[in-house]
Formats: sequence, C-alpha cells, structure tokens
Amino acid sequence: MALLIKNAKRAENLWQLLSIENTGETLVPVPSLPSGDVLVSLPLWQAARAALIGRPSGRVGVCLAPADDPAQIAEDFEVLSLIAVEFPQFTDGRGYSIGRLLRERYGWRGELRAMGDVQRDQLYYLAQCGFDAFLLRTTTTQDEDRALQVALTAAADFSEAYQNSVARPQPLFRRRPLNPTAAA
Repeated sequence: MALLIKNAKRAENLWQLLSIENTGETLVPVPSLPSGDVLVSLPLWQAARAALIGRPSGRVGVCLAPADDPAQIAEDFEVLSLIAVEFPQFTDGRGYSIGRLLRERYGWRGELRAMGDVQRDQLYYLAQCGFDAFLLRTTTTQDEDRALQVALTAAADFSEAYQNSVARPQPLFRRRPLNPTAAA
C-alpha cells in the first residue's frame, strides 16, 4: 500500500507504474499498453516514446532512477504530466539534486513526485528542492492514517531557512526587511 500526499493533502494515486529492465529486449506490442495514466521508467520511455504518446487515453509520466540524467527528458516536458524520482534508500540523496535540476535548470512546472523509501524526516527538504507530491509506503489503512497526520506536520518543522531553495529562491538576508533606523 502507498499513501500519496500532494500539495500538503491526501490524494488518490491514479498512476500505474510500468518499467522494463535495460536489457535490450523487445517491448510488448503497443496494443497491450494499459489505458489510463501510466508512469514509465526512463528506459521504457526511450524505447516506446511514440507509442506511449499515441495511446488513445490516459496521461504519461516518467520515473527517474537516481542514476538517470534529467536532461534526457527535458525536451519532452510538453507531453509529460508527471515526473517521479525514485528514492531506493533513505540514505540515497541523488534524487534531491534531480529535483532541483528539473525545477531550476530545466524549468519543469508540473507535478514532481518523490517515491520509494521516502520518510517523514525528508519531506521538508524534498519540498525545498521542488517536490510537491510524496508517495509514502504503508502497510495498513491505520498506518496510512497515522502516516498522513505525521507527514502533514513535516512542513512546519522549520519556520525559516537561511539558504535559497526552489521553494524560496532568495536567501534569508535578501528576504528580511531593511531596518531604516539602523542605517543612521
């Protein structure tokens, strides 16, 4: 089971995740691609881009692994509805860099989802890197309810940040108002 938090609210995950191993095998013929919204791995996107775009119904998104280069999909933003970044382990921070690159360098404005081993302690920092959706792993409905309440408090962990981020492009010293009496 998984809990999707999008824009600080619980949301329904309508996306089906499809992937292939990068082994050079031929893909399943186009008619067997499922209808509805599909989230595909980068190798599958590269191998079946035209077939995925030409499907009669549903949106397409790409899921990037930590070693994937976001530049490989930068030209495809107009046909993508979602970009997800896989976090295979809590300690793997490469996804943070991918999120910032997508937002700041390549100008992605759509949904940016963190998925995999995403934990509550990471949510604030992921949001600072531009992520606006988080797919958290849970095992039961009770765990989902508890995880939702705990995760929603993560945004309030810190009231201010000194450095600039995707969420706050200017550093603190540029955001604070000037004190006219101190200038005298």
